[in-house]
Amino acid sequence: MSLQRMASVARKEVLHILRDPMTLFMTLFFPVVELFMLGYAIETKVTDILTVVLDQARTQESGALLRKFENSGDFKIIAMVDTDEELQEALVAGRARVGIKIPEDYSRQVERGQTPQLLLLVDGTVSSVAAEAVTVGSLLGQTQSSAAGTVDVRPQVLFNPNMTSANFFIPGLMVVLCQMMSITLSANAIVREKEKGTLEQLFMTPVKPGELILGKMVPYFVMTFVEFCCIAFLMWAVFGVPVHGRFATLLMITLPFVLCMLGWGLWISTKVSTRDAAMQAAMATLMPCIFLSGYVFPLDSMPRIFYWLSQLIPTTWLIDASRGVILRGAGWRELWMHSVVLWGMTFIVVSYTALRFHKRVT
Repeated sequence: MSLQRMASVARKEVLHILRDPMTLFMTLFFPVVELFMLGYAIETKVTDILTVVLDQARTQESGALLRKFENSGDFKIIAMVDTDEELQEALVAGRARVGIKIPEDYSRQVERGQTPQLLLLVDGTVSSVAAEAVTVGSLLGQTQSSAAGTVDVRPQVLFNPNMTSANFFIPGLMVVLCQMMSITLSANAIVREKEKGTLEQLFMTPVKPGELILGKMVPYFVMTFVEFCCIAFLMWAVFGVPVHGRFATLLMITLPFVLCMLGWGLWISTKVSTRDAAMQAAMATLMPCIFLSGYVFPLDSMPRIFYWLSQLIPTTWLIDASRGVILRGAGWRELWMHSVVLWGMTFIVVSYTALRFHKRVT
């Protein structure tokens, strides 16, 4: 054993690492980011469940009951509606996870010594939120002091009444797999040319940078879309997850998402030099999307800073749209904003990638 020879090899390896700062940055930075996400952003206890209220009584007693729901910390009343249609629309659109309906004769039942009833409509697409809402809502009704002693809370779980886990996870898993495939495939597109030494040959051809980027994206776009449709078919045929809305609506919203992910992958390929580094970068960018998109953990319980950060992630919008179409039966009227946001993100990502690539060419 020669310490001098071993030190020379170690010095050579350090120089290799320093020549690839992007890989070094991802290796050291992303584990720290994931640590902070798991430590601060991920909260298994469900709180601040978005709630809309249809208070047909509008009395002092009904107001006291609603204050008790809010003071529990589990429910956050965001709107008061006037009709059953508005209550149902808020739940279908995903603006709220719980709907509370207080009947018109609520106070009269209290005065007569009867047990007043309360309808608790719960969105079952997020099983952990639904279970918490049903449990806490029923408990609050039992502990509500009135002339009748308690309030009879009648929970009704919508969209996923059995709270089946597959109905919750698979619509989100479709999006995560779609993202993984599109980013990893496109991230290797330019890097493969670099490793084979053919990138310079492409630069010498009359192909413009924008044409090169779009030409690289088209095959992977088709592959990702076909894979998305195959997973959706298996979800319906094998796992028995019903599709309550129009699948064409989901495909229209998926279109800008796939383009955005392909642009994201191409941006990665312009920053790294090897396919191994491209794969590491692709997987590193996937982890925050899984943790902060609502795929596993509900967004409402996150600290506000991480909640707003999750709104900047395209995966968040498509997962909500996927569950909206498949489970809640949402249509274009409820989900058009998702498409607008995703098209905006796609324009930013693809434009930035094209500019970076054009600068590299020149």
